[in-house]
Amino acid sequence: MFRALLLEKTAEGQATATIKDLEDSALPAGDVTVAVEYSTVNYKDGLCLSPSGGGLVRTYPHVAGIDFAGTVEASDDARYRPGDKVVLTGWRVGEAYWGGYATRARVKADWLVPLPEGLSTRAAMAVGTAGFTAMLAVMALEDHGLTPAKGEVLVTGAAGGVGSVAVAILAHLGYQVAAVTGRPETEAYLRDLGATRIIPRADLAETVKRPLETEIWAGCVDAVGGAMLARVLGQMKYGASVAAVGLAGGAALPATVIPFLLRGVNLLGIDSVMKPFADRQRAWARVVTDLPMAKLEAMVHPATLADLPTLGEAILKGAVQGRVVVDVNG
Repeated sequence: MFRALLLEKTAEGQATATIKDLEDSALPAGDVTVAVEYSTVNYKDGLCLSPSGGGLVRTYPHVAGIDFAGTVEASDDARYRPGDKVVLTGWRVGEAYWGGYATRARVKADWLVPLPEGLSTRAAMAVGTAGFTAMLAVMALEDHGLTPAKGEVLVTGAAGGVGSVAVAILAHLGYQVAAVTGRPETEAYLRDLGATRIIPRADLAETVKRPLETEIWAGCVDAVGGAMLARVLGQMKYGASVAAVGLAGGAALPATVIPFLLRGVNLLGIDSVMKPFADRQRAWARVVTDLPMAKLEAMVHPATLADLPTLGEAILKGAVQGRVVVDVNG
C-alpha cells in the first residue's frame, strides 16, 4: 500500500483531490520503483491540481507532482539498485504520468538522475524543477558569454521559485543582480538572497513604445514573458542574452525583431522537461557548487500532501514566495 493525493473527476467533470491509500498494483508501469520522500510545488503543479487540470492532465484518476526525490525500492534497470538516492524532474511526470504527490512512484529509469553527492533529498526538492530550471538558465547565459564583468543581470518574477534560486546563484557567482517584483514586501527577502537592486514590476510592465531603449542589462533570467519580456529585450546590451523560463505574464510576445537585428540580442528558450541526461547531471552538479545551501534554506516553506490543494491555488495567483518542500510522508 502507498498513500497519494489522488485527483478524480466528479460527475460534473471537475477534478477533486483526496488523500487515499492505494494498492501497489495501482502504480503505472516502469523500470524503477521509488519510495518518495519529498516533492515540491511548481506552477505546472498548480495547473494540474486545478479543477480543469490546466490542460495538462488528460486521464483520471491521476497523481500530480512534476518532481520528486527519494530512495530506490526496486529496479529492473542495472543503473539503479535498491537504496540508491534519486531525483526526478520533467519528462511530463505529474502531467501525462503519475508523479510525486505520493509515498511511492514507479517510473522509467531514463527519467531519473542519481542524487548528487552532498545534496539531500529534501534539499533536492528545495531546488526542484524551479531551481533546476534557474540553473539551466544561468548556464545558458554563461554559455553565451555572460560574465560578472559585463554588468548587471536582471531577474524578473524574482520572488517566485525560479527567480529566487536564480538570484541566489547569480549573486553567489559574483553578479550584480537587479530583482523585479510586484510585491514590495519581498524586498528584504530578495536582498537577503543577494539582490543589489529592487525594481518594482510596474517600472517594466508598460507596453513597448520604442523598440530600443538605453542599454542596461548584461543578461536576464525572465520568468514572466509577455509585455515585460518585450520591454526588457529593448533594454539589453549589445550581444546580451535573455533566458526565457516562464510565462506568468502571458504567452504572447508583443515585440519587434529590432533588438535582435540591431543589437544582436539573443533570446534563449530554457526547457527543463526533455533535457538529455548529460545536461541534467551537469546542472545538478552546478547546483551543489553554485547554490549556497543557507540561501536555499531561507527560501523553504514546509508542507504536506494535505496542504497541496491550497498551495496549488496560491501559486497560480503568484502568492507563493520562494520554494515549497512537500514531505509526502508528513
